[in-house]
Amino acid sequence: MAWNILHGGNDIENGPENVIQIIKEVNPDVILMVETYGSGKKVADALGYNFHLIAPEGTSQDDKGVNLSIISRYPFGDRIDTEHPFYLGGREVFVDKYKVRFFTNWFHYLPWHDQPHEMGKTAEELLEWERTETKFKMIQKVLPYLETYASQTDSIPMIFGGDMNTPSHLDWGENTKEIHNGLVVPWYATKVLESIGLKDTYRMLNTDPIQNPGFTWDVKDKKDEHRIDYIFYKGAKLTPISSGSYKAFLNEPFQINNKTIRYPSDHGFVVTTFKTN
Repeated sequence: MAWNILHGGNDIENGPENVIQIIKEVNPDVILMVETYGSGKKVADALGYNFHLIAPEGTSQDDKGVNLSIISRYPFGDRIDTEHPFYLGGREVFVDKYKVRFFTNWFHYLPWHDQPHEMGKTAEELLEWERTETKFKMIQKVLPYLETYASQTDSIPMIFGGDMNTPSHLDWGENTKEIHNGLVVPWYATKVLESIGLKDTYRMLNTDPIQNPGFTWDVKDKKDEHRIDYIFYKGAKLTPISSGSYKAFLNEPFQINNKTIRYPSDHGFVVTTFKTN
């Protein structure tokens, strides 16, 4: 499960408790959490799971300034630290007899436009625009880490997920150009992950972006719907067998397993089920 819980879930009354309730209903083995901001240990303890904060060793587990965390039903192995823990970090997890490297991430939303195809730019100009702000710079800083671990997946598979704040090139292809003013845009932020062998699990298993858009971001009363939260993987020892995308508007009813829970975030979440080979 990859989920940006928005300010630790604290933007609504009983928000962290609602985060816990939703996760209990989803029942994932591992949660790649974004915007943890002090709530992660509480969530992990309520679930009875292990908790890892993406922060330097010795950081308080409830530090309200820490963005990323990993929560796991399974035991942890080695830490995977980076020089940029606010937007990438990881942990080894022992899944039965397998060791899997999990990474959680957050990339800045800039540059952003609610409807890029309405900007009056060509596909080439949109790709130039994509490189003008913080997101591209962040990716350049962490790409060496991802390349290193992606090169080792013959022995240790990896799962990378979180809030990338970008549309996907897989949702802007020939099959969607009629809804994008005829544009086919190979967005760098996701294309670069594909280039090192990472696969987008949701789009692998929900191949039609028209029938299954998988939106995890939407803004009321405006046209601003995008799939920007992801779970990627690489490694022959894993096979994704199902993947779903779920969302509701902040503080509105979210239906799951015949239960209604006030939704604590402005982001939807993604859940992918893997089998081990």
